[in-house]
Amino acid sequence: MTSHAFDQAIALELQSDGSFAGHTSAAYANMVGPYGGISAAQMLNAVLLHPQRLGDPISLTINFAAALAHGPFVIQARAARTNRSTQHWIIEVLQGGETVLTGTAFTALRRETWGVDEEAMPLCPPPEQMPHGLGPVPMEWIKRYEMRPISGAIPQAWDGSGDHSLTQLWMRDNPPRPLDFASLTALSDVFFPRVFIRRATLVPIGTVTMTVYFHADTAQLQASGNGYILGQARAQAFRNGYFDQTAQLWNEAGVMLATTHQVVYYKN
Repeated sequence: MTSHAFDQAIALELQSDGSFAGHTSAAYANMVGPYGGISAAQMLNAVLLHPQRLGDPISLTINFAAALAHGPFVIQARAARTNRSTQHWIIEVLQGGETVLTGTAFTALRRETWGVDEEAMPLCPPPEQMPHGLGPVPMEWIKRYEMRPISGAIPQAWDGSGDHSLTQLWMRDNPPRPLDFASLTALSDVFFPRVFIRRATLVPIGTVTMTVYFHADTAQLQASGNGYILGQARAQAFRNGYFDQTAQLWNEAGVMLATTHQVVYYKN
């Protein structure tokens, strides 16, 4: 473990029964409970650290069943099925003996095949040309990331004037840290709820489920180093108290690293 706040936040200790003990991080606190991206990274890390793991992550789904309180928690991760080159995982986070988060993961041994990035990275100004920061925000976790918005930043006035949900921004860990599967997972959730952008109105929200698809292999993550990641997010539909939002993440070389999709509850 390094001294970086991210590595400290996702640190887990293997227990005698095969579970992992962890603790929430004040550095990644959200308005209520921890930042969802760090919880997802902690759950993925239980798979990454598991002595039975086969291959690298291909997908991860996290279901936020209840609010995670500040304090210790236990992660149980088990391989539900292992094939020759693929593995299916079931993950559960417990706090006070009760389930608060559930999840699944799929890992595999990748092999060389034909490939193409069907969705190319959009043309955007380089990160050095974009202003740093999002203005005054109360959440502690935002300080853990360097964000340089290109479009669709958090509204400066909550006046109901929003007309789209698209956001594009450059981002990376703060201070910079070499990219890996756990940090890419957390970065996949940095986008503010799309209803805030679309309506320029603050309403109660909460992510219900989140999936990350990892398109990059270990070598491509290592090649990304601690450089910037271009993220693009938008919603598809807002209806009857729920909306979805999808996002894509590319490194500075234009390689698509991950795509993500989540469903969010909202009021009003």
